[in-house]
Amino acid sequence: MLNSKNFVLTNTEDWFLVNDGMRRQILGYDDQIMMVKIEFKAGGIGYAHSHIHSQCSYVVSGVFEFQIGENTKTVKAGDGLYMEPNVIHGVKCLEDGILIDTFSPVREDFL
Repeated sequence: MLNSKNFVLTNTEDWFLVNDGMRRQILGYDDQIMMVKIEFKAGGIGYAHSHIHSQCSYVVSGVFEFQIGENTKTVKAGDGLYMEPNVIHGVKCLEDGILIDTFSPVREDFL
C-alpha cells in the first residue's frame, strides 16, 4: 500500500519542476487518492493530455484558461473543475497562480 506522511508541510516538502512555467509539490496520497499543489508562472502551460484518473482542480490564485474535451473556459481564484478519466485536458496560466489537483486513484507516475 502506498501512502504519504500524515502531515505534509508545504515548507518542508520538495518541489518538482514540470517545465519552465510550472512546478508541483505532492501534498498527500494513498492508493486511492492524491493531492498535488501546482505553481504556475504567467504563460506556463500544462500541455493537453489524458489519463485514467478522475481529477478535480481548485484554483487557489491566478487566472487560467482550461480546455476540457471540446470546452475552453477562463477560471480564477475560487473556481473548481472536474476532468473525467481519459478526457483530453490542458491549461494555460494567464496570471501567476496556484492550483490544487486531486486525483483518484493515486498518480503513481508522480511518485
